Amino acid sequence: MNSDNFIELLQKGFHITLGATTSLVESLQDPQKREENLAKLRLEWNQLSEEWANKGAVTEQEARRFVDTLLNNRTNPATSEPSASSGFSSNTTTPIVPPEIQVELQELTEQIAAMRAELEKLRNSDTSS
Repeated sequence: MNSDNFIELLQKGFHITLGATTSLVESLQDPQKREENLAKLRLEWNQLSEEWANKGAVTEQEARRFVDTLLNNRTNPATSEPSASSGFSSNTTTPIVPPEIQVELQELTEQIAAMRAELEKLRNSDTSS
């Protein structure tokens, strides 16, 4: 098996899991989504897994942007302030993230870092073989 194909398979599996989890959370929050998702379960598995993979990829990108924004605000607090020439008032507040969400984001970030390290390890072991 080609290491690139294996990595793509792992990434697609991650996206499917992330998309399925996102769909589950949406189902729990919205009764209409729940009924919609139950109807979707009757769809063919491949179609559903493709949809979850796409949703997972989008969710991953949104999470990355969110985490990057949080990290940029933490490391560069002066640059996160809107400038006077931007047209925004200087009393604009940044959203406060609840501690439990910060902990969850940190755990997810650590999981992603661990997965990346494992992928790199697999890439290196395949190229050295």
